[in-house]
Amino acid sequence: MSDKRLQQALPAQPFQGLVLCALLAAGQAFAQAPVPAPAACKGTIYLTFDTGSQSQAELIEQTLQRHHIKASFFLANEKTVHGDYSLDPGWQPLWKRLAAQGHAFGTHTFDHVYALRDLPDGKIEVKPQFGAQAGQKLQWTPAQYCGEMRRVDKRFEELTGRKLDPLWRAPGGKLTPNLLKAGQACGYAHVAWAPAGFSGDELPSDKFPNEMLLKKALGSLKDGDIFLAHMGIWSRRDAWAPAVLEPLITGLEQKGFCFATLREHPAYRHLFAGTGNAQARP
Repeated sequence: MSDKRLQQALPAQPFQGLVLCALLAAGQAFAQAPVPAPAACKGTIYLTFDTGSQSQAELIEQTLQRHHIKASFFLANEKTVHGDYSLDPGWQPLWKRLAAQGHAFGTHTFDHVYALRDLPDGKIEVKPQFGAQAGQKLQWTPAQYCGEMRRVDKRFEELTGRKLDPLWRAPGGKLTPNLLKAGQACGYAHVAWAPAGFSGDELPSDKFPNEMLLKKALGSLKDGDIFLAHMGIWSRRDAWAPAVLEPLITGLEQKGFCFATLREHPAYRHLFAGTGNAQARP
């Protein structure tokens, strides 16, 4: 979603109501006590997190644990605030814990490879953000792109002892017809997000402050929506997760929403029929 489109969807002034202020304060305070799960669900929201700078990784894990929430994570090998990369051995404890807690995992391509356009010969023009060919425009066959997605699967199994779920998300959400076919042929179902599920955590915080993003999400998310955020964004001055994640979850719970992984989503649960958590895939 562009800055302009999100600006049209958000109010001109940050919401100043007492309820929102209280929610933001709760998020910043980070209550340590476990939060009881809602007794009944009026709808389900599917929280998804893409890797990033990883500055908010442990915070996200702790928040989900307190609220007894299972989410879905899309992994790429991105540079982190620790000076390493998100699929390096140093991050093994985090991924092992999240896997043991029952979260779902998909591939986001190993080097966070953006699709630029389809080429006449069936290839795809791509541009990796990380890795040995970072910043270069390359021409890949669908098989090459498939290999790139499976690199994450291989590394994840090395780190956790389990495979990814058969899910993927294109970096930037940029899809082309050839790219979509490549993912399908490789055994992965693509996961986008609902318009209301765009967290805005990649946007400049001076133009899109956390209060504004919180109000927009609380006011527009509905049953079945897939929500997108990141595990840390380098460019955002006021980090999204500490201020927004806790009050967003609390506010949605107060509205009667529950949360689930994409394994339970109507569009994807057929992929997991009879497989438990679908750890076995081609």
